[in-house]
Amino acid sequence: MTGVHTKWDAQLYNDKHAFVFRYGEDLVDLLNPKSGERILDLGSGTGYLTNRIAASGAYVTGIDSSADMIEKARQEYPDLDFHLLSATDFSFEEPFDAVFSNATLHWILDQQLVVDRIYENLRLNGRLVLEMGGKNNIKAIATALKTALGKKGFPGNAKRAVWYFPSLGEYSSLLENRGFRVTYAAHFDRETELKDDQNGIRDWIRMFGSPYLEGLNEWECNEVLNEAENLLRPTQFSKNKWWADYKRLRIIAIKQ
Repeated sequence: MTGVHTKWDAQLYNDKHAFVFRYGEDLVDLLNPKSGERILDLGSGTGYLTNRIAASGAYVTGIDSSADMIEKARQEYPDLDFHLLSATDFSFEEPFDAVFSNATLHWILDQQLVVDRIYENLRLNGRLVLEMGGKNNIKAIATALKTALGKKGFPGNAKRAVWYFPSLGEYSSLLENRGFRVTYAAHFDRETELKDDQNGIRDWIRMFGSPYLEGLNEWECNEVLNEAENLLRPTQFSKNKWWADYKRLRIIAIKQ
């Protein structure tokens, strides 16, 4: 990814944050892969959705910038093709019929670079099908985490740029300016239940907000997490469960 470095724990991802790829299953339906198509799964993670796409008979290549994720994917799906590559720096000799991306693009701060790479690696009239965090995604969690960092003496960490959550219009314009025709776009709420009833928010922050905690020792991390948890409890803990305030952006675009 460009702009931040996030160390991914593939086992924790599968064990406690499987909702990321489970919610992506109907995105595969939106992709509607056909037998014989060449499809790139950009940000393939541990390979679950890559395998779902391959079940259609399509030839799928998965790329991810996390060595831990790629290693896990290769163990789980040894018959599939995975490469350790950045979304801002990849190239294949033969263009793809489609590029698929679930819950990846909001990690990339230089969006122009990734849109350029996608465009260059698609055939004419090839399609891009994506889901990412949209405007105001996890706003409550991010606000609480930054407030907690400031209160505990780490205001510099709170200023780090970690995610890119665009509006529907902003991202559609970015694609159109590169030569795509956007044929479908939706921005919607998806309140998401976190698996661990007690430590859901703490686990979520450690998994997805780790760049904000870089440089803190374990005691300092716990102090920040305790404060963030206290701030979030009134709004994000209900029915004895923790919830993440997700807002998602889905787009289908055709290379012109």
